[in-house]
Amino acid sequence: MVIKVFLASSSGSTAIKKKQQDVLGFLEALKIEFAQLDIASNEENRMWMRQNVPGDRKPSNGIPLPPQIFNENDYCGDYDTFFDAKEENAVYEFLGLTPPPGFKKESIPEEEQNGDSDMVEEEEGPGHTAEAKITGGGLQKTAQDEASEEGEESEDQGEEKDKRFELFVGVYFKDDYVDEENEKGEEDLVSECECCVCVKKR
Repeated sequence: MVIKVFLASSSGSTAIKKKQQDVLGFLEALKIEFAQLDIASNEENRMWMRQNVPGDRKPSNGIPLPPQIFNENDYCGDYDTFFDAKEENAVYEFLGLTPPPGFKKESIPEEEQNGDSDMVEEEEGPGHTAEAKITGGGLQKTAQDEASEEGEESEDQGEEKDKRFELFVGVYFKDDYVDEENEKGEEDLVSECECCVCVKKR
């Protein structure tokens, strides 16, 4: 069985060129034999490709774009389905080929299957103290750290309250303090003055 890759050698689309190179390069890396069929310079290749792509796999305009991949006359898929198979390490199944001896399909890690790479796990530590560990990110935050942070916040709030109280006292008792100082100053002036009026006041 021969894998057929229909492509356009003179395509003006950069995206199509990149996709074609991706498919060919990957097949070469796996040492899979394939044949390149140019639809730009060969009208028969272009018509054969369009006729043999299943109707439900064609775009809305009915014209499939390269690269299109076949195993002999059996349709495998376009670039998008090829890319999905490559990501899932299922290229041989996608192409309808038997994997070579020793080939092992890599299993997807449980973290990726569950999508819980940053899952928070609860563990019981010494003294039945619950500690929350954030796995995957390398960060750990314990209940003791949270308690110390709350203590710092309460101290800051206490300092703010003291400042507000001092401001309150300064505003409401400032006038009385000034009056006492003024009266004291007047008494000192009277005691120092030796005029008749001041002597009578004494």
